[in-house]
Amino acid sequence: MKLNTLIKLVVLTGALAAILSACTSGNGMKGMDHSKMGQTMNTQSSTPEGTPTGNVETLTGKEFNLTAMAATLDTGSGKIIPVWSFNNSVPGPQIRVKKGDVVKVNLKNELPEPVSIHWHGIPVPNHMDGIPGITQNAVQPGQTFTYEFKADDPGTYWYHSHQDSVNQVDRGLYGSIIVEDDIQTDRDYTLVLDEWNSSGMSMPSTSKMDMSTMDHSKMNMDNSKNTSTPTTAAASHDMNSMYDLFTINGKTGEKFNKLLVKKDEKVRIRLINAGFMSHKLHIHGQEFKVISTDGQLINNPSVITDQLIAIAPGERYDVEFVANNPGQWYIEEHGKEAAVKGMKAMIQYEGIDASKDQANETAELPTLDIAKYGQASQAKFSLNQKYDLEYTMDFNTKEQKGEAVYTINDKLYPNTEMLKVNKGDLVKVKFVNNSKSDDHPMHLHGHFFQVLSKNGKPLEGSPIIKDTLNVKPGEEYEVAFEADNPGDWMFHCHDLHHASAGMVTHLLYNNFKPNFVPDPKAGNKPE
Repeated sequence: MKLNTLIKLVVLTGALAAILSACTSGNGMKGMDHSKMGQTMNTQSSTPEGTPTGNVETLTGKEFNLTAMAATLDTGSGKIIPVWSFNNSVPGPQIRVKKGDVVKVNLKNELPEPVSIHWHGIPVPNHMDGIPGITQNAVQPGQTFTYEFKADDPGTYWYHSHQDSVNQVDRGLYGSIIVEDDIQTDRDYTLVLDEWNSSGMSMPSTSKMDMSTMDHSKMNMDNSKNTSTPTTAAASHDMNSMYDLFTINGKTGEKFNKLLVKKDEKVRIRLINAGFMSHKLHIHGQEFKVISTDGQLINNPSVITDQLIAIAPGERYDVEFVANNPGQWYIEEHGKEAAVKGMKAMIQYEGIDASKDQANETAELPTLDIAKYGQASQAKFSLNQKYDLEYTMDFNTKEQKGEAVYTINDKLYPNTEMLKVNKGDLVKVKFVNNSKSDDHPMHLHGHFFQVLSKNGKPLEGSPIIKDTLNVKPGEEYEVAFEADNPGDWMFHCHDLHHASAGMVTHLLYNNFKPNFVPDPKAGNKPE
């Protein structure tokens, strides 16, 4: 089937499904049983004109209810997009907990397909990682599942479905989770970045990966003899151009989020990229610091102005500033694509009668190099120390049967070589991106890693600790971590089109046995 024909069929099918879902679920209509939703709804389209838009409901405490359900998203673009949501909101509710809390989240699935929740960046116990076929069976329509874990690591994180995630995250199944730290601020905002196809459908993907019966513990590290045809496929790597609508907290254009501040307040803004494209944000009119990346603090960050912050899929950056320049100031993406104009927020000083800032999204500004930012300090790992396992991941983009596939060391998942470790092992991994035009934001589940070098040179600034690292074409990075969280952990590209088309491997602890039995009828699709 030709690609354009497939796209049209997918869009038409999605639109019909959304109409039926809206009729049967009663989203915002008569017939909805609000008492069964577990939390107060946040209906974004009901925000009165002239008030801050795109605000996401915040849930606090230790136990939370999330319902996966069909909904519609009014982005302010003039088009209503059928989406899948948590608690009728895209992004889903923000969960805020305190360090040391034992967190319990009750997931209910009211969608027609199985779902799960992955706690992106939080080193939860393996059986709470939310990976269908790997750590649990997918949660079936009408069923529930309870996630429980201790929040030991303060920072900015997010949650999203990891069942057929290339489609389900694209449709809106994500939200933010904050483990609060001791940093005192007057205002604390979260901005979640995403991109959409304004036709109302996620990007086409024909991923057929089904891990429901795979015994990962028995997979051979030497895959050279495995010549079976890979069971993944995805849209061509150039199809990101079809995303024609960019949003922050589900809003676009002049319906942007307004971040209210008062003069001399200390303000924190948490930036999360829930999309599949990298975005470069410019914070106008403020001197700011980037205080953390992926939730992990940067040592003695310097004050910067008029530098872009590049945020790859899955990454998070927290910025902080003192509000000392009254007015109305944009936070906006820079780039040449038409959709860039929609990715805006506004810092608005209360009680100040000042003229509105001017957008300049096409201006070329320097991009912050996180490898040279902050101040050097004692780090856990170094380039030249002894490691128990050293491993190289060579990333590439290839064509197979007319479709783009994404390889690790010339192999596609599930034939990629796993990293097998013992608890306590020190591991060093080199990332090499040989793709000519594709970024590969690599995400390791269940662990943080330290970035040791970029393009062969040791980091010059603060130690940088992350769980997701973007590797651009031609770049090399070395990272290190301790194997301190036993389990079977995914290690994959967070451009989920790339993951669904092969760019996935595992970090597997020797002698680890999962505590669930894969159900071949569950339809488990971990990517």
